[in-house]
Amino acid sequence: MRVSFVIGADFRDAQGKGASRRLRIKGKVPAILYGAGQAPRALILDQQNLLTMIDNEKFYSSIVQLKVGNETQEAVVKDVQMHPAKNLVVHLDLQRVLANEKLRIRLPIHFRNAAVSPGVKVQGGIVSHLLNDVEVVCLPKDLPEYLEVDMAAMNLNETKFLGDLPVPEGVTLPALSQGRNPAVVSIHSPRAEEPEAVAAEAAPAEGAATAAPAADAKKDAKAAAAPAKDAGKK
Repeated sequence: MRVSFVIGADFRDAQGKGASRRLRIKGKVPAILYGAGQAPRALILDQQNLLTMIDNEKFYSSIVQLKVGNETQEAVVKDVQMHPAKNLVVHLDLQRVLANEKLRIRLPIHFRNAAVSPGVKVQGGIVSHLLNDVEVVCLPKDLPEYLEVDMAAMNLNETKFLGDLPVPEGVTLPALSQGRNPAVVSIHSPRAEEPEAVAAEAAPAEGAATAAPAADAKKDAKAAAAPAKDAGKK
Protein backbone atom coordinates (compact mmCIF):
# COMPACT_ATOMS: atom_id res chain seq x y z
CA MET A 1 0.00 0.00 0.00
CA ARG A 2 1.59 3.27 -1.16
CA VAL A 3 1.59 5.99 1.52
CA SER A 4 2.87 9.41 0.45
CA PHE A 5 1.81 11.72 3.29
CA VAL A 6 1.76 11.49 7.07
CA ILE A 7 -0.67 13.69 9.02
CA GLY A 8 -0.56 14.10 12.77
CA ALA A 9 -4.00 14.43 14.36
CA ASP A 10 -5.85 14.51 17.67
CA PHE A 11 -9.33 13.32 18.49
CA ARG A 12 -11.81 16.07 19.37
CA ASP A 13 -14.96 15.89 21.43
CA ALA A 14 -16.30 19.44 21.19
CA GLN A 15 -18.19 19.96 17.96
CA GLY A 16 -20.35 22.65 16.40
CA LYS A 17 -19.68 25.98 14.69
CA GLY A 18 -18.41 27.68 17.85
CA ALA A 19 -15.95 24.92 18.67
CA SER A 20 -14.71 24.82 15.07
CA ARG A 21 -14.23 28.60 15.06
CA ARG A 22 -12.12 28.44 18.21
CA LEU A 23 -9.95 25.73 16.66
CA ARG A 24 -9.29 27.80 13.56
CA ILE A 25 -8.29 30.81 15.67
CA LYS A 26 -5.66 28.57 17.28
CA GLY A 27 -4.29 27.49 13.88
CA LYS A 28 -6.07 24.14 13.88
CA VAL A 29 -8.40 22.54 11.33
CA PRO A 30 -11.49 20.49 12.18
CA ALA A 31 -11.73 17.23 10.24
CA ILE A 32 -13.84 14.09 10.04
CA LEU A 33 -12.74 10.49 9.46
CA TYR A 34 -15.37 8.00 8.31
CA GLY A 35 -15.91 4.77 6.38
CA ALA A 36 -14.86 1.11 6.62
CA GLY A 37 -17.99 0.27 8.59
CA GLN A 38 -16.83 2.23 11.64
CA ALA A 39 -18.31 5.23 13.40
CA PRO A 40 -17.11 8.63 12.22
CA ARG A 41 -14.44 10.28 14.36
CA ALA A 42 -13.93 14.02 14.68
CA LEU A 43 -10.29 15.09 14.41
CA ILE A 44 -8.06 18.12 14.90
CA LEU A 45 -5.32 18.76 12.33
CA ASP A 46 -2.58 21.38 12.12
CA GLN A 47 -3.22 24.23 9.68
CA GLN A 48 0.41 24.86 8.70
CA ASN A 49 1.06 21.17 8.15
CA LEU A 50 -1.92 20.94 5.79
CA LEU A 51 -0.93 24.05 3.87
CA THR A 52 2.34 22.37 2.91
CA MET A 53 0.37 19.47 1.39
CA ILE A 54 -2.73 20.84 -0.33
CA ASP A 55 -0.83 22.34 -3.28
CA ASN A 56 0.64 18.94 -4.12
CA GLU A 57 -1.44 17.09 -6.70
CA LYS A 58 -0.51 13.75 -5.13
CA PHE A 59 -2.20 14.73 -1.87
CA TYR A 60 -5.62 14.15 -3.44
CA SER A 61 -4.81 10.85 -5.14
CA SER A 62 -2.64 9.14 -2.54
CA ILE A 63 -3.19 7.18 0.62
CA VAL A 64 -2.32 9.31 3.64
CA GLN A 65 -1.41 7.98 7.05
CA LEU A 66 -3.13 9.52 10.05
CA LYS A 67 -1.26 9.33 13.35
CA VAL A 68 -3.46 9.91 16.37
CA GLY A 69 -1.46 9.22 19.52
CA ASN A 70 -0.34 5.61 19.28
CA GLU A 71 -2.92 4.77 16.61
CA THR A 72 -2.38 4.87 12.86
CA GLN A 73 -4.99 4.75 10.13
CA GLU A 74 -4.65 4.85 6.35
CA ALA A 75 -7.12 7.15 4.61
CA VAL A 76 -7.80 9.08 1.42
CA VAL A 77 -8.78 12.72 1.15
CA LYS A 78 -12.39 13.09 0.02
CA ASP A 79 -12.92 16.83 0.38
CA VAL A 80 -10.94 19.94 1.27
CA GLN A 81 -12.91 23.08 2.11
CA MET A 82 -10.95 26.30 1.71
CA HIS A 83 -11.66 29.77 3.09
CA PRO A 84 -13.26 31.91 0.33
CA ALA A 85 -10.83 34.83 0.79
CA LYS A 86 -7.78 33.45 2.62
CA ASN A 87 -5.30 30.65 2.02
CA LEU A 88 -6.67 28.62 4.92
CA VAL A 89 -8.15 25.14 5.17
CA VAL A 90 -11.58 25.30 6.77
CA HIS A 91 -12.42 21.59 6.98
CA LEU A 92 -11.10 18.24 5.77
CA ASP A 93 -13.01 15.02 5.03
CA LEU A 94 -11.08 11.74 5.15
CA GLN A 95 -12.21 8.20 4.37
CA ARG A 96 -10.67 5.15 6.01
CA VAL A 97 -8.81 2.71 3.77
CA LEU A 98 -8.71 -1.04 4.33
CA ALA A 99 -6.28 -3.23 2.41
CA ASN A 100 -9.00 -5.66 1.27
CA GLU A 101 -11.68 -3.08 0.48
CA LYS A 102 -11.91 -1.32 -2.89
CA LEU A 103 -11.93 2.44 -2.83
CA ARG A 104 -13.33 5.08 -5.18
CA ILE A 105 -11.10 8.05 -5.79
CA ARG A 106 -10.49 10.67 -8.46
CA LEU A 107 -7.11 10.62 -10.16
CA PRO A 108 -5.52 13.38 -12.28
CA ILE A 109 -4.94 12.80 -15.99
CA HIS A 110 -1.48 13.64 -17.33
CA PHE A 111 -0.99 14.50 -21.02
CA ARG A 112 2.27 13.51 -22.74
CA ASN A 113 3.88 14.42 -26.06
CA ALA A 114 1.30 16.99 -27.15
CA ALA A 115 3.96 19.34 -28.56
CA VAL A 116 5.50 16.65 -30.80
CA SER A 117 2.21 15.23 -32.09
CA PRO A 118 1.61 15.68 -35.86
CA GLY A 119 -1.60 17.55 -35.13
CA VAL A 120 0.28 20.27 -33.26
CA LYS A 121 3.84 20.24 -34.63
CA VAL A 122 3.05 19.77 -38.33
CA GLN A 123 -0.62 20.66 -38.80
CA GLY A 124 -0.76 23.68 -36.49
CA GLY A 125 -3.56 22.41 -34.26
CA ILE A 126 -4.48 23.47 -30.74
CA VAL A 127 -4.90 21.05 -27.83
CA SER A 128 -8.08 21.12 -25.75
CA HIS A 129 -8.12 19.26 -22.43
CA LEU A 130 -11.74 18.21 -22.02
CA LEU A 131 -11.24 16.10 -18.89
CA ASN A 132 -8.55 16.66 -16.26
CA ASP A 133 -9.38 13.94 -13.73
CA VAL A 134 -11.38 10.74 -13.59
CA GLU A 135 -12.90 8.48 -10.92
CA VAL A 136 -11.37 5.03 -10.52
CA VAL A 137 -12.17 1.97 -8.41
CA CYS A 138 -9.42 -0.32 -7.15
CA LEU A 139 -7.84 -1.93 -4.12
CA PRO A 140 -5.37 0.28 -2.23
CA LYS A 141 -2.42 -1.80 -3.45
CA ASP A 142 -3.37 -1.11 -7.08
CA LEU A 143 -3.87 2.64 -6.73
CA PRO A 144 -1.81 4.60 -9.31
CA GLU A 145 -0.81 8.23 -8.80
CA TYR A 146 -2.41 9.30 -12.09
CA LEU A 147 -3.62 8.10 -15.49
CA GLU A 148 -1.72 9.07 -18.61
CA VAL A 149 -2.63 9.97 -22.20
CA ASP A 150 0.10 9.69 -24.84
CA MET A 151 -0.67 12.18 -27.61
CA ALA A 152 2.41 11.45 -29.76
CA ALA A 153 0.40 9.97 -32.66
CA MET A 154 -2.60 12.32 -32.62
CA ASN A 155 -3.47 14.25 -35.76
CA LEU A 156 -5.57 17.34 -36.39
CA ASN A 157 -9.29 16.87 -35.61
CA GLU A 158 -8.67 13.72 -33.59
CA THR A 159 -10.09 13.07 -30.11
CA LYS A 160 -9.18 10.58 -27.42
CA PHE A 161 -11.99 9.31 -25.22
CA LEU A 162 -12.04 7.83 -21.74
CA GLY A 163 -12.07 4.33 -23.19
CA ASP A 164 -8.76 5.07 -24.92
CA LEU A 165 -6.94 5.60 -21.62
CA PRO A 166 -4.65 2.74 -20.57
CA VAL A 167 -5.39 1.69 -16.98
CA PRO A 168 -3.23 -0.52 -14.75
CA GLU A 169 -4.33 -4.00 -13.86
CA GLY A 170 -6.90 -4.03 -11.08
CA VAL A 171 -8.15 -0.50 -11.86
CA THR A 172 -11.59 0.10 -13.38
CA LEU A 173 -13.35 3.25 -14.61
CA PRO A 174 -16.96 3.39 -13.34
CA ALA A 175 -18.03 5.78 -16.08
CA LEU A 176 -17.37 3.17 -18.77
CA SER A 177 -19.40 0.52 -16.95
CA GLN A 178 -22.25 3.05 -16.77
CA GLY A 179 -22.24 3.46 -20.54
CA ARG A 180 -20.45 6.82 -20.58
CA ASN A 181 -17.33 7.46 -22.64
CA PRO A 182 -16.60 11.20 -22.46
CA ALA A 183 -13.95 12.94 -24.56
CA VAL A 184 -10.66 13.51 -22.75
CA VAL A 185 -8.50 15.51 -25.16
CA SER A 186 -8.70 16.75 -28.75
CA ILE A 187 -6.58 18.58 -31.32
CA HIS A 188 -8.50 21.07 -33.44
CA SER A 189 -7.83 23.93 -35.84
CA PRO A 190 -7.36 27.37 -34.31
CA ARG A 191 -10.45 29.53 -34.63
CA ALA A 192 -10.30 32.19 -37.33
CA GLU A 193 -9.81 35.67 -35.94
CA GLU A 194 -12.94 37.77 -35.94
CA PRO A 195 -12.81 40.56 -38.57
CA GLU A 196 -12.22 43.99 -37.15
CA ALA A 197 -15.22 46.28 -36.98
CA VAL A 198 -13.98 48.49 -39.82
CA ALA A 199 -17.24 48.71 -41.76
CA ALA A 200 -19.14 50.21 -38.84
CA GLU A 201 -16.44 52.78 -38.22
CA ALA A 202 -16.14 53.63 -41.92
CA ALA A 203 -19.87 54.32 -42.40
CA PRO A 204 -19.96 57.73 -40.68
CA ALA A 205 -16.82 58.81 -42.55
CA GLU A 206 -18.40 57.93 -45.87
CA GLY A 207 -21.58 59.81 -44.92
CA ALA A 208 -19.54 62.86 -43.99
CA ALA A 209 -17.69 62.64 -47.28
CA THR A 210 -20.95 62.66 -49.28
CA ALA A 211 -22.41 65.47 -47.19
CA ALA A 212 -19.48 67.80 -47.96
CA PRO A 213 -19.92 67.76 -51.76
CA ALA A 214 -23.66 68.41 -51.36
CA ALA A 215 -22.93 71.52 -49.28
CA ASP A 216 -20.39 72.72 -51.87
CA ALA A 217 -22.95 72.27 -54.65
CA LYS A 218 -25.43 74.56 -52.86
CA LYS A 219 -22.75 77.24 -52.50
CA ASP A 220 -21.94 77.01 -56.22
CA ALA A 221 -25.62 77.39 -57.15
CA LYS A 222 -25.94 80.58 -55.07
CA ALA A 223 -22.78 82.02 -56.62
CA ALA A 224 -24.09 81.34 -60.13
CA ALA A 225 -27.46 83.01 -59.37
CA ALA A 226 -25.91 86.24 -58.04
CA PRO A 227 -24.55 87.56 -61.39
CA ALA A 228 -27.91 86.89 -63.09
CA LYS A 229 -29.74 89.15 -60.60
CA ASP A 230 -27.19 91.96 -61.07
CA ALA A 231 -27.57 91.77 -64.86
CA GLY A 232 -31.36 92.22 -64.57
CA LYS A 233 -30.95 95.43 -62.52
CA LYS A 234 -28.74 97.06 -65.20
